[in-house]
Amino acid sequence: MQVLSVASEVYPLVKTGGLADVAGALPLALKGHGVSVKTLVPGYPAVMRMIEDATVRMMFENLLGARARVLEAQHEGLDLLVLDSPTFFDRPGGPYADATGKDHFDNWRRFAALSKAGAIIAQGGMAQEGTAWRPDIVHVHDWQAAMVPAYMRYAAEPEVPTLITIHNIAFQGQFGADIFPYLELPPHALGIDGVEYFGGVGYLKAGLQTSWAISTVSPSYAEEILTPEFGMGLEGLLAHRADDLAGIVNGIDANIWNPATDPVVRSNYTASTLKARAENKQAVAGRFHLVQDAGPLFCVISRLTWQKGMDLLAETLDELVELGGRLAVLGSGDRALENAFHAAAARHPGRVALLSTYDEPLSHLMQAGADAIIIPSRFEPCGLTQLYGLRYGCVPVVARTGGLNDTVIDASHAAITARTATGISFGPVTTGNLRRALRRAVRLYHEPKVWTAMQKQGMKSDVSWEKSAGLYAELYKNLLVRKGSRP
Repeated sequence: MQVLSVASEVYPLVKTGGLADVAGALPLALKGHGVSVKTLVPGYPAVMRMIEDATVRMMFENLLGARARVLEAQHEGLDLLVLDSPTFFDRPGGPYADATGKDHFDNWRRFAALSKAGAIIAQGGMAQEGTAWRPDIVHVHDWQAAMVPAYMRYAAEPEVPTLITIHNIAFQGQFGADIFPYLELPPHALGIDGVEYFGGVGYLKAGLQTSWAISTVSPSYAEEILTPEFGMGLEGLLAHRADDLAGIVNGIDANIWNPATDPVVRSNYTASTLKARAENKQAVAGRFHLVQDAGPLFCVISRLTWQKGMDLLAETLDELVELGGRLAVLGSGDRALENAFHAAAARHPGRVALLSTYDEPLSHLMQAGADAIIIPSRFEPCGLTQLYGLRYGCVPVVARTGGLNDTVIDASHAAITARTATGISFGPVTTGNLRRALRRAVRLYHEPKVWTAMQKQGMKSDVSWEKSAGLYAELYKNLLVRKGSRP
């Protein structure tokens, strides 16, 4: 089965969040299920620097106002199609924003161009250029690629089944109606059953409206987004398409995230050699200039935002220190929240520290050395850091929402007795409930047999892509059956 995946980022070429991890790991996992994936990704400078021996597969003299070409290349097991368009993608800053953090002014055009290129490839564009390849299924990710099924819907070409995956419904790609004349869609596409959304153009809405099927990244989140609290204005459309909606929990690359072989940690270990984590714990404390003592070391690896519940955590830090805990924070985001953590570090030198940066190797070391990772998200479609925590014996303390709810078994009395507990969960998501969860964590940490049992049980959890990749392969097959049954 041949699949075209379209994503705005893919690990290890370019990454700002979990989308890249999924776009990079899922194609590799699908190989074992008879599925071959080519991934179309924008030719950002970081991508262009990393690809080698690329072959030109397509040329566009005018792709929504710019010249572009499609390059085919391989990188670390991934089969890539790179949309090389310097006008759209060769610029300083990140994939979505400039160096000051402001969104690129033409994001609507940049990702419409990515989507249109994806639609042309999906409908045999590369075959017309002299190669026989064309996909059986098109799988697009988030708003940046969501216009692919819309362009396909309004093209006079044979239909190819499409699947759109929502990684975070809070990011929707909403723009004014004034961009519509430049999207090269027919006039009737600007309607309620097309790309129109509250009087403007909604990219994610368009994808949800026009794709054959919809998935999101955990079963709980699939249920949550049908409600006004979590649907972010799209709950009505999703409820209408509930029969086409599936929730498949994300996995992680168990080869990259493996405490027994991870090359960036100080001391490798397994579930039977957990004492070796002590050297990593010392290294984390040293990196953050925290005191070395016998209390629990908590960590946070996250964007510092309201969604992630970082304001709630900032309110609990004084009590966490009083309980004997230490906290190492790796992440950046809202300036006020960064200031709150810096202020806590100033109040509690050697007990709280923040590094406002992105550091992938350090995140591995923190998972391998911290006793627990705190994830108090108000909503979390899936979450990956708790999966890394389970894999590394870094006990997750999580809000009971979305994928956090699906992947962490709370240390209730029954779960502890049955030796099935893998972490500590709380809800509703309030400061008071977070405080109680942290008190429980500290208490359980001082019960070494219980804590070690939680670590070992978490490390037994299947957090790989194997099962989830099989569910995606089955979803693809069902779409092909639907195609075959159409008149």
